Amino acid sequence: MRIIDKKFYSVSVVELAHNLLGKIIVRRMDDGGVYRFRITEVEAYAAHDSACHAHKGKTKRNAPMFEEGGTVYVYLCYGIFNILNIVSGDKNSGEGVMIRGVDNVFGPGKSSRVMRITRDLNYEDLTLSKKIWIEEDGYIIEKIDKYPRVGIGYALQEDQDKLWRFRLIN
Repeated sequence: MRIIDKKFYSVSVVELAHNLLGKIIVRRMDDGGVYRFRITEVEAYAAHDSACHAHKGKTKRNAPMFEEGGTVYVYLCYGIFNILNIVSGDKNSGEGVMIRGVDNVFGPGKSSRVMRITRDLNYEDLTLSKKIWIEEDGYIIEKIDKYPRVGIGYALQEDQDKLWRFRLIN
């Protein structure tokens, strides 16, 4: 296994979403435990997309989205779930990929809970962090299905209709 480098994250959000499928998220806990999860479902959010947290500009909440690709952005959803996102592109791009599923766990809240994702991970650099990183293990993808994204009824219809949710079918 090898940790993925910075160049991997410096691409468009849709390309990064595709590229993350099948990769391994590694989570090291304070007690020394190390856990690995295969990414099985993702959603892409571009800065110009009305469903994206960054589409109206930088705020205290979404500031990690304006860092370089490979930065972690975690936000609290419904006051309950910490949701893991991975920033893509160049600094100030304001785009990222939400992790919706790992292994046999589907849904961004459930996946983040299994991975023990907290907002303390905000701003972690996936290429340097000792708490969270992504590895390549040579996994071969057989098929990727695409769907509309979930839970974005507030967005413009054209953005709701984008097929920017991707799932491994193996």
